[in-house]
Amino acid sequence: MPGINKTKKQHILISRTDAIGDVVLTLPMAAYIKTLVPDAVVSFLGRTYTKPVIDTCTAVDGFINYDEIRKLPENAQVSYLKDKKIDVIIHVFPNKHVAAIARNAGIKLRIGTTNRLYHWFTCNKLVRLSRKKSDLHEAQLNLALLRPFGLIGIPSLQEVIDHYSFKRTIQLPQPLANKLVKDKFNLILHPKSHGSGMEWGLDNFAGLIDQLPSDKFNIIITGSEKEKLLLDKWITTLPGHVIDMTGKMTLPELIAFIFNADGLLASGTGPLHVAAAAGTNTLGLFPSFRPIHPGRWAPLGKRADFLESNAGDLNSITIDKVADKIKTWSK
Repeated sequence: MPGINKTKKQHILISRTDAIGDVVLTLPMAAYIKTLVPDAVVSFLGRTYTKPVIDTCTAVDGFINYDEIRKLPENAQVSYLKDKKIDVIIHVFPNKHVAAIARNAGIKLRIGTTNRLYHWFTCNKLVRLSRKKSDLHEAQLNLALLRPFGLIGIPSLQEVIDHYSFKRTIQLPQPLANKLVKDKFNLILHPKSHGSGMEWGLDNFAGLIDQLPSDKFNIIITGSEKEKLLLDKWITTLPGHVIDMTGKMTLPELIAFIFNADGLLASGTGPLHVAAAAGTNTLGLFPSFRPIHPGRWAPLGKRADFLESNAGDLNSITIDKVADKIKTWSK
C-alpha cells in the first residue's frame, strides 16, 4: 500500500463537493497539509458555486471544478484527472463518482473512510471515522483524514481556527461599500438558511431589529435571489432604516461584504461560517439535537459565538438573549 512520499513534491487534492459551510470548515485542512508535507501543492475539488469561498484560502493553490468534470464523457473525465498529475486525493465528502474516477485515473494514494462500502474498492488507505456518532466538530472530523500524513491526535478548535488562511477577497465595489456606515455598527442579518439549518423565524428577527438602536446599528438584510422571494413581503414591514441587500450581491461580493461588515447573525448556514472564518463578529443560532447541534457545526473564528436552544427548535433562544449578545459587540 503506497504512503506519502515526503521526499518528492506532492500534488494533493482535497475533494469536498457539497455546500458552502462544509467547504469553509474543510479549508483548514489545506494549511495543515502544508505543515505536514513540505512543498506540497494543494488543490481543491469543489463545485462552481463554492469556488469563490475556496479562492479566499491562501493555503489552496488551485481549484478543480467538479461541475466541469461532470460535463465530460466518462473516459475524458479520467484523462482530465490524469493530466493534473495528482499524487494524493482525500475524499473529505464521500462521492462515489469522484472515488471511481480517481481510482481509474491512477492516483497513487486515495484516502477515504471505512464506513463507505465503495471506498473499500476505490481507495487504498482507509481511515476509521464515524461522523454521526462522534462528539467532535465537523472541522476536527475532516482533519482526522490526515492521519496517513502523520497527524497525531485531533487538533483543538483554537488550533483549527489558527489554520484558516481565509484572507483573499475581491475589492468591494463602491456602491456596496457605500451601504456600510463608518459611525455605526454594520450588522448583517441573514434570516434564511437554504434548508441547511433550523431558522429562528422572521418575527424574531423583526423583534431584534426593534431592540437595536438605529443610531448605533446599521442593519443589513442579506439572502440569495431565491431567498429574496421569500423575504420581500416581510422586508416591507421593517423600519425604514433597514437596508435590503437580498438578491443584490454575487457570492464573491457577499464574501467581501461580510469581510468589511462588523457582525453577522444567522442560523447554521454558509454565510455564518464565512463570517466566522473572516474574523467578523459572528453569532450562530442552533438547536440542541444531533446532527445539527453546535458541537458539530458551531461557527469557528476568533470572534465567533453561538446560542443553543434547550430543545429541538429555536424557540427558547429569546430576542433579549440575542440582543444582549449583539450589543456587547458595539461597545
